[in-house]
Amino acid sequence: MAEPSPSNGTPEPSPDEPQLPSRGSGRRRLTWIVSAAVVVVAALVVTLVLTLSGGSDGSRTIRVGVVDASQPYWKTYAALAKKQLGVTVKFVNFNDYSQPNPALKQKQLDLNEFQHIQYLANYNVTAHDDLQPIGATAVYPLPLYSLKYDKASDLPDGAKVAIPNDAINEARGLLVLQAAGRLTLKDGGSAFSTTADILTHTVDVTALDASQTAGALQNGSVAAAIVNNNYATSAKLPTSRAIFQDDPSSSSAAPYVNIFVARKADVNDSLYLKLAALYHDPSVEKGVQQANGGTAVFRTTSAAGLQAELTTVQQQAEAAKK
Repeated sequence: MAEPSPSNGTPEPSPDEPQLPSRGSGRRRLTWIVSAAVVVVAALVVTLVLTLSGGSDGSRTIRVGVVDASQPYWKTYAALAKKQLGVTVKFVNFNDYSQPNPALKQKQLDLNEFQHIQYLANYNVTAHDDLQPIGATAVYPLPLYSLKYDKASDLPDGAKVAIPNDAINEARGLLVLQAAGRLTLKDGGSAFSTTADILTHTVDVTALDASQTAGALQNGSVAAAIVNNNYATSAKLPTSRAIFQDDPSSSSAAPYVNIFVARKADVNDSLYLKLAALYHDPSVEKGVQQANGGTAVFRTTSAAGLQAELTTVQQQAEAAKK
């Protein structure tokens, strides 16, 4: 998923935080079609070639699906791929998060980079696919904000705390509150926990549409709120008011590592593995941080480690369907 948080006034889905619709009474139903803050543009694909030569010199061309091809760091990345690996990278830009995985499956792409492990697990289970991660990029911590209290432990018992109510961010918000010591979840929680899984709590959790959590905090109807980075940026919440966030190195944050993804048959392709590793060139990482206000926490988990995590999260997704 695309890393940048929009800086204009119109929030759009961010890379590690896809905005899913509220689940209403069917809260256990998983979906891989993302459609909350944007109007889905069906089948619109704009191909951007961000390379020095366009591949006309006989070098191998690799098609990478992204949702943020206009970001300058991809131009840096493509130039490095040309110089260091002798390949032409063609970025295929998608306006809808539901499209890059099917495009990869259908061999319209060689790789994609737009999602985290939890999203891929959700897709594989619902679409009966077997796409695999081959390289980690970064984690974007999910913050708990408060305008009145300085630490999560300062929240009084019974304080109201808002979390997003979509299928991905509700679970992660609950895991953040558990890590902060304000509630416990059934079986320790998972990437598919819901408010129904809360066993004990010292704060009262209110699940709202992700676009409403910042407003609830600002109008004083809640004492604290989990706010996705794109909505925090839009609401101009100061980063100094983030009183807790998940630890990017913790096991609970592992499902939210953003990844390069390939077809299962290509997981050992040496060129693809090198392209995934190229994301961590200092010049590329610098551009990623500039695009994200320094919020990215880079991860270099091995392909085997990512695939093991995917297996675990897919098992959780299957269990959540029952």
